[in-house]
Amino acid sequence: MPTKLPIKIGPLKESDLPEADRITRLAFGTFLGIPDPMSFMGDRNLMAPRFHAKHVKVLAARLDGRLIGLNVATRWGSFAFFGPLVVLPEFWDKGIAQRLLVPTLKLFDHWGLRCSGLFTFAHSAKHVGLYQKFGYWPCYLTALMTRTPDASAAQAHPPILLSALPRAQREQAIAACAKLTNKIDKGLDLTGEIRAVLAQRTGDIVLTHTRGALDAFAVCLYGPGSEGGMKTCYIKFGAARSGAGAGVRFDRLLDACDAFASSRGVPIEAGMNLAREDAFRRMRTHLYHPTTQGVAMLRPNIPGFNRPDVYVIDDWR
Repeated sequence: MPTKLPIKIGPLKESDLPEADRITRLAFGTFLGIPDPMSFMGDRNLMAPRFHAKHVKVLAARLDGRLIGLNVATRWGSFAFFGPLVVLPEFWDKGIAQRLLVPTLKLFDHWGLRCSGLFTFAHSAKHVGLYQKFGYWPCYLTALMTRTPDASAAQAHPPILLSALPRAQREQAIAACAKLTNKIDKGLDLTGEIRAVLAQRTGDIVLTHTRGALDAFAVCLYGPGSEGGMKTCYIKFGAARSGAGAGVRFDRLLDACDAFASSRGVPIEAGMNLAREDAFRRMRTHLYHPTTQGVAMLRPNIPGFNRPDVYVIDDWR
């Protein structure tokens, strides 16, 4: 049962980052039953890149000054999601998560979003029930998928990388990415995510074009201190231009991501919501293998960009 501990909620401090990382690994590793909970996610860093990004806010729960939990809120224009939401195992079932959710939702309301979401364990009635209390509704599953591209992929489909473009062209490309996502779902905008990757050098943005027009892009995270780490190319978000031919454009984006990962000698990890049926089937045809799954929960309960006609790669961890 929840207890009335004298918890204080406030912003995470930069000096908290090592402990925030430790709590995240310990909490998830313990819940998942990993023999060494601290090995969860290996060398991947979920905290520091987000903390230093302008489109992200991190709330901290403290007891007598001690950090015992946190929640990360990420804004993609008119859509936002929270997570990871973690609490030290010794403080589970004491209402800490609910204490963190109240100011998180106030922040979302302040942002004036069309919709917000989260990714949680599909098999956990406890987690799903908690978020339902705050107006989130369980929708389609999101599959976490992996693929190891052929070593020849880098030569077969050499990608265009945003970081390699001259500054003026880079700005034009970022604007084109925002225009592309806005047509998929009004207000959806990955500009903050893109700029954070470039500024922190935690990966790159893969671009595909037809006759100079942007067809698709993917935020690929890889490298030391990134969300992908040194052993994974993590596609945090990818999208193909909607309309006729979207599926073909999506296939070409997958080829370009193969080339990016192949050039670095690492496998790919990507999430796909199963509401996007054709996109999921194309990833399976492309030899992506589902490894685990969670459920996407939305507030309010509207499709957003989880629709059959959408070709988006993402997961809200």
